[in-house]
Amino acid sequence: MVLTTYIDEEQTNFEIRASMRAIVRKAIFNTLVYEGFDVDVEVSVSFVDNERIRELNKEYRGKDSVTDVLSFPLYDDFSSIEREEGAIALGDIVISLERAGQQGYELFHSIYHEVAFLCVHSTLHLLGYDHETSPEDEEDMIRRQKEIMEIIGF
Repeated sequence: MVLTTYIDEEQTNFEIRASMRAIVRKAIFNTLVYEGFDVDVEVSVSFVDNERIRELNKEYRGKDSVTDVLSFPLYDDFSSIEREEGAIALGDIVISLERAGQQGYELFHSIYHEVAFLCVHSTLHLLGYDHETSPEDEEDMIRRQKEIMEIIGF
């Protein structure tokens, strides 16, 4: 599998260094490997500020509040994807670095740890997992996230 990540900076509060880009790729790649995804994949990741993620949250989820991450999957059912040459675009991940930094501080870990977790969480959403559908689905997603974070060293 080849993973192509497109990283977009739509905020100016934090500098996105090569180490942050590497964490993003590592988290997404290992989530895909964990889930047995074996085709070439493209994922777009946008780093935004709290105001922008609030706007997106209101527009797409009807929630007028700041959130840490939003996922915009392109597929509901992977069985319908035509296996052609080239990568499959899975969707978009939008992360508020302001919120990620705050959460990392509150949870006593680095912003890198928090961004890795948000990428794992969001990639699982891109693959069809949803923790809001039932308590069982939430438990399953939490278990997967913990196992993947251990694999990548957090």
